[in-house]
Amino acid sequence: MEIAMKKLLFFIAVMLMPQLVRAQGTVSYSMPQTVLVFSVEAQKESFYAGPYARYAQKYLGISAELYDRVSYTVTSVKLYPAVEADQSVRYTYVLNGQSQPLFLQLTSQGLVSGPAGAYTADKGWKYPAGKGTGFSGKGIPANLTERTNTLYEADNHAVRQKVVVEKSTEDKAKEVADKIFEIRENKYKILVGDTDATYSGEAMKATIDALNKLEQDYLALFTGVSEFGSQSASFEVIPSVKKNQTYVAFRLSDEEGLVPADNVSGKPYFVTLAVESVAPAPPVESKSKPAQVVNYRIPAVCGVRLTDGINTLLQTRVPVYQLGIVAAYPVYKTK
Repeated sequence: MEIAMKKLLFFIAVMLMPQLVRAQGTVSYSMPQTVLVFSVEAQKESFYAGPYARYAQKYLGISAELYDRVSYTVTSVKLYPAVEADQSVRYTYVLNGQSQPLFLQLTSQGLVSGPAGAYTADKGWKYPAGKGTGFSGKGIPANLTERTNTLYEADNHAVRQKVVVEKSTEDKAKEVADKIFEIRENKYKILVGDTDATYSGEAMKATIDALNKLEQDYLALFTGVSEFGSQSASFEVIPSVKKNQTYVAFRLSDEEGLVPADNVSGKPYFVTLAVESVAPAPPVESKSKPAQVVNYRIPAVCGVRLTDGINTLLQTRVPVYQLGIVAAYPVYKTK
């Protein structure tokens, strides 16, 4: 028991030694500043035009896109206000033997104090969406067909020969369109009971569902197909008193999706801060003169609004330290 107590006292002494050594020196500290961290998610759409898109109007009476394309859409934006040391503003504090140890517990960033559990954003870029595969080939007619050619005619007798030729794209488009109309006619006959077989209940539903799926597969050869993926990234904005409080938070590029603010190839998304005023504390009369002061920041509450230039994606209020005011905490000598 005595040995354990000695080990405990030795451990405490080792832990307190750095605090005692620096108690007679000078420490420097920074003011806290707020960083606006935007966590953004976007959806990627890879559209593949149908191989028979140009014949959609002719054979089906519908319009269809003729070219492949890639587009991105912002689907989610979240704001996390993080706190870090503002290294552009530093102060010093002279320690003495009577300094309060709890007051001098600086954080690892050199701050006098700050909110615990400050959010740390993952700055890694994530692109889980892989390359698209396009059409699977389901429903596309065979490229070859048989045709009968007349070799020659003599004495009212024709000699014919079957040959294999390649179908034209339009021929295949017409063949697929005919199948679509045939499927629709079969669905109508099943629904009105104009078939040799009798369908009812689950059997009818299963049959109609199968025909709908087959029709969509054929129809996609005209209208095209889309594949979707997701993209996520984090962007930081550091408000500054030296700037107008409108910033480009990030951009959305047609080729790359989410990109940083300095990538001018993308459409900008703007964040605007409406700074609320902070009233200074009234002076307090005291007969004692403080030995020194510790400076600290009182944050300004700001309305934060994120837009794409037209639509508002996010609107909230957060405290921003660097847009507030600096106040002084007096430290008096103890008698």
